[in-house]
Amino acid sequence: MASSTDPATWSRHRDAAASSAGAGLGFVLDGDGVVCLDLDHCLDQDGAPLPWAQTILAAADGTWVEVSRSGDGLHVWGLGSLESGRRITFHGGSVELYADGRYIAVTGATFGDTPRRLGDLQHVIDALL
Repeated sequence: MASSTDPATWSRHRDAAASSAGAGLGFVLDGDGVVCLDLDHCLDQDGAPLPWAQTILAAADGTWVEVSRSGDGLHVWGLGSLESGRRITFHGGSVELYADGRYIAVTGATFGDTPRRLGDLQHVIDALL
């Protein structure tokens, strides 16, 4: 199994996808400029974002967003920097911000019509913190 702190256990996407070990794929954030905003329990029963999440999504326009494994959360992927992982409350919602030392399970389930590219999220990170 892979460890978020041991690069010797990491592999390339094609190798991980072909492996029968484990129960899915993930991405290890290692401080290389890729960040993930984890919006917990932000989708209603119809799959629409709650108002607090919609505010973040509007600010993060132009970057890839996926539905998390729980089915009621979102991962907003992009580029930026952050000194250390943080959990915050934003208008009543729970948001985790990560850039380093964190494993994020990846579903590949694109949310809505978000592009499959990483946009700049630094302005979103700065506004949240």
